[in-house]
Amino acid sequence: MTDRILIIDFGSQVTQLIARRVRESGVYSEIVPFQSAEAAFKEMNPKAVILSGGPASTTEMGSPRAPQIVFEAGIPVLGICYGQQTICAQLGGEVASSDHREFGRAFVSVEKTSPLFEGCWEQGTNHQVWMSHGDRVVSLPDGFEVIGTSEGAPFAAIADEKRHFYAVQFHPEVVHTPDGAKLIENFTHKIAGCSGDWTMAEYRQQAVDAIRKQVGDKKVICGLSGGVDSSVAAVLIHEAIGDQLTCIYVDHGLMRMGETEQVLSMFRDHYNIPLVHVDAADLFIGQLEGESDPEVKRKTIGRLFIEVFEEEAKKLGGADFLAQGTLYPDVIESVSFTGGPSVTIKSHHNVGGLPERMNMQLVEPLRELFKDEVRDLGRELGLPDSFIGRHPFPGPGLAIRCPGGITRDKLDILRQADAIYLDEIRKAGLYDAIWQAFAVLLPVQTVGVMGDGRTYEFVCALRAVTSVDGMTADFYHYDMEFLGRAATRIINEVRGINRVVYDVTSKPPGTIEWE
Repeated sequence: MTDRILIIDFGSQVTQLIARRVRESGVYSEIVPFQSAEAAFKEMNPKAVILSGGPASTTEMGSPRAPQIVFEAGIPVLGICYGQQTICAQLGGEVASSDHREFGRAFVSVEKTSPLFEGCWEQGTNHQVWMSHGDRVVSLPDGFEVIGTSEGAPFAAIADEKRHFYAVQFHPEVVHTPDGAKLIENFTHKIAGCSGDWTMAEYRQQAVDAIRKQVGDKKVICGLSGGVDSSVAAVLIHEAIGDQLTCIYVDHGLMRMGETEQVLSMFRDHYNIPLVHVDAADLFIGQLEGESDPEVKRKTIGRLFIEVFEEEAKKLGGADFLAQGTLYPDVIESVSFTGGPSVTIKSHHNVGGLPERMNMQLVEPLRELFKDEVRDLGRELGLPDSFIGRHPFPGPGLAIRCPGGITRDKLDILRQADAIYLDEIRKAGLYDAIWQAFAVLLPVQTVGVMGDGRTYEFVCALRAVTSVDGMTADFYHYDMEFLGRAATRIINEVRGINRVVYDVTSKPPGTIEWE
């Protein structure tokens, strides 16, 4: 790829969205924390740089700065929020704390035409944007002029057209700035001159070449969870190195109805990928039985998975590489204003601890992709849409959808209820409109009447949410007829449930999963 955009992260909560918008415009981008930005700049040789927002104040001693090389390289630069402020602070302008802070919806008045606004915003018009700032620019560096203002930010958008430096106080990357994606595309295409030819077909070929170069003639084992990420990683690696790859699928007995059979059929019949299936349900459920603490459940599942995986790998004679479906959000560092990066890895999405324990190197071909890009790659590789489009499923499986003590009977009840619920969603044509839907078996029993008899059985909660990335979510607004139909089927067909409720909690304050 000749066209690359480097995004320097100053700790904003939405820096990932900048990368998504750049990639949506067909240009490859990478995020690096400001502490390592100079080295990354020299290695990447980007066509342009974007400076993110962040929680710090440029008025404070020791606040983060962009490497000076960025402004001396003769390439376009776009500063967003804190990025705008550090551009001004570093190039001779002035930033101060503002009496008129702006948080949320605001309106920018376009004062001058600019390539940044081309085909989108005309001079003299007003446009909604999303602001989140306490400081503001009070004087501009030499060469800059105002191209947009807002009530709280007289320098809401500025430009040095000669040097191709642009900066905005608002956040174009968020959906609350309706024209933001177009502004970013103007920067990547019209200002930086990127061709916009980054495609999944190109990424696929580059990834295959990189895997072959990394692995050589060595053996790779892949921990297959049955989810989209590990499955796409396995198919991609198999395309690169064929039978040098062996997948190990540890069935912990906590999958949804028919899921194990679907995974085995797809990998053995359709892709002919060497696959070891380990039925470890008795081991997992035996150690989880009666356990109600969600954190203990997760740790037990993680520990047992490593032990079983390690044992199976040894039977194969070991391997030099371990493949994982790690995604880009798992590896991006978020930066605090003190300069201490903190990394959050979803431990149940990978086999943490195994590489060091078994002296293996990691193969992570998806670590530069977001979730929606992994789905695109899966389609490029020929995985069926019915699989690629599946709702997310947690690594600990049904164990965390069964609050309270786990038993085999409760898991069977939950599995049946969940299958009926998803069947009704598909019949209603709602599956693709919902980001995630599932049933939860509550540790509560209530009195009911069935026929002429009294029942005392479990309560089933139904959950469905809409979301873009799982960071925030709202409950799905079903009509009551659908809920009544699903509840009736569950109560009639699943022995052990006599009451159904619907969860209308958003995230935040709740989480999507119950545990």
